Amino acid sequence: MDVLKYTDEYFMKEALKEAHKALEKDEIPVGAIIVTNNRIIARAHNLTETLNDVTAHAEMQAYTAAANSIGGKYLNDCTLYCTLEPCVMCAGASFWAQITKIVYGASDPERGFSRLKQNVLHPKTMVIKGVLEQESSEILSSFFRNKR
Repeated sequence: MDVLKYTDEYFMKEALKEAHKALEKDEIPVGAIIVTNNRIIARAHNLTETLNDVTAHAEMQAYTAAANSIGGKYLNDCTLYCTLEPCVMCAGASFWAQITKIVYGASDPERGFSRLKQNVLHPKTMVIKGVLEQESSEILSSFFRNKR
């Protein structure tokens, strides 16, 4: 499948590359990138085992890297691409960062932010779900299948 540059699919493929890096480290394979003006300013993947830190989710790592890249804590005009629906912690952090848009691949009905009745995202944050959902789901399913 040929993916045009600067589409949600293009950027989600970049997030999937990060998920594969996590997989190589035996981390839960979730990847994230942050984009502004069609430019990737942050790349990250889960590091909870590596750093022995329960907050070292891909999204949290990406928020920090993006803030360092732009020199400020607010991620206005930025889009988070994540292979898995952000959890409540990561969605809450996106509120404080004022991220403009979140695009994710696989849904997480057990821990994802959308399971909550109350919205935890910033009121101006747009959400697009299901981009490269099959690829995003498969890497996670395969990881957990191999753990059993």
